[in-house]
Amino acid sequence: MIIGVIPARYASSRFPGKPLVDIGGKSMIQRVYEQAQQSSSLHRVVVATDDERIAQLVREFGGVVRMTRSDHASGTDRCAEIAQTENLAIHDVVINIQGDEPFIAPEQIDTLCRLFDNPDVEIATLYKSFRSADDCSNPNTIKLITDVNGKALFFSRAIIPFSRAGTFDLSHYKQHIGIYGYRAGVLDQLSTLAPSLLEQTEMLEQLRWLENGYSIYTTRSEHASWSIDTPKDLKKVQQHFGF
Repeated sequence: MIIGVIPARYASSRFPGKPLVDIGGKSMIQRVYEQAQQSSSLHRVVVATDDERIAQLVREFGGVVRMTRSDHASGTDRCAEIAQTENLAIHDVVINIQGDEPFIAPEQIDTLCRLFDNPDVEIATLYKSFRSADDCSNPNTIKLITDVNGKALFFSRAIIPFSRAGTFDLSHYKQHIGIYGYRAGVLDQLSTLAPSLLEQTEMLEQLRWLENGYSIYTTRSEHASWSIDTPKDLKKVQQHFGF
């Protein structure tokens, strides 16, 4: 079984109430939910929140919502609670779908799910090509490097790999896409790990998993994404889609 979980919280420091904002007549959380439902790989989709305002809105548009604890430090921890309450088997899969990407492509979710056809895959994520050198140099875009089998070696806000020769070929760089899949049994383990040095240095949660010896499988997906982190991002999306 594969379930999609959309962690959604109200208290965002950069954009409070973000899941509830209107985008062309629908709330952001509804748009994410409806896009996820179009995935052919997910057996069901669940919104995970600790806020009754978000929960009520999901109920109103007919979505499935589960209330979670309010002290979770990350979306991963919120997903782990859902996996436990849904009584998933250890080999079942949870897809952590970002609640701030209202136009996520269902095909992108399917691409991630297909990685779990390999029974060795415990954690998986996606990457895409960089569109510009400016994007690559931006510390808010996450870079990753992989081995020849597609396993992640490292994630960084810095440009990796570093070119000793001083040359720069954009095609050599991979931009991480922030969607994850986990086996339910492994997800339960991840939620018990203490923050690690690498994670705290880069402020990237996935480094905790690598530092503790877990493998993260990756594959490429070139679907465009529109992440809304700030009110400025929302205006860009509204202008692009004509809302």
